[in-house]
Amino acid sequence: MARIAGIDIPREKKVKVALTYIHGIGNTTAMKILGDAHIDPDIRVRDLSEEMISRLRK
Repeated sequence: MARIAGIDIPREKKVKVALTYIHGIGNTTAMKILGDAHIDPDIRVRDLSEEMISRLRK
């Protein structure tokens, strides 16, 4: 399970949905974060590399 902003996001969800589990992040913000990090929104959290998770944390 990836831990971002102190929240364990679900591994089986697509990353665009999983980010909305973090308080204050909705669909629009999640898509902006993924665009800035150059990450495909349809990838599953379990398929994220450590480097991708690091970009999300920034």
